[in-house]
Amino acid sequence: MQLDAIDKKLLHFLQIDSKQTNKELSGKLNLSVTAVYERIKKLEREGIISKYVALVDKKSVDRSFVTFCSIKLMQHTNDYVVQFEKEVKEIEEVLECYHISGDYDYLLKVIVADMDEFREFMVKKLTSISHIASTHSAFMISEVKHTTAISV
Repeated sequence: MQLDAIDKKLLHFLQIDSKQTNKELSGKLNLSVTAVYERIKKLEREGIISKYVALVDKKSVDRSFVTFCSIKLMQHTNDYVVQFEKEVKEIEEVLECYHISGDYDYLLKVIVADMDEFREFMVKKLTSISHIASTHSAFMISEVKHTTAISV
């Protein structure tokens, strides 16, 4: 699907605040409420808008200890990769997991309450996954930029 200028503006506004009403959006886009509704439905049908979420403040829910874990597998066989990915998807502390190039195979973004909880996560959950050869962890000092908005 080819996005026109109005679709791009609509996506921009929705990424800033997806709870805006179609009426509010119609005023910003100079379109009818129905036209806005139809464009949103088309973007959803085409998979350009995949879901709507609430972004929760980490500190408010005692999950402000952010760690980036690099993971190296013992081997790069299909079985090892599939098994690792299946198991890591089940760990609630892992917010994001990327299969990457370079010295390590995966990069995980992990959030927990504090260092003690991170240690427990490593000992009881992450290292219990088969086929991990090594890990390397880096802890967030401060959050300089965090956005979920994609420029279109």
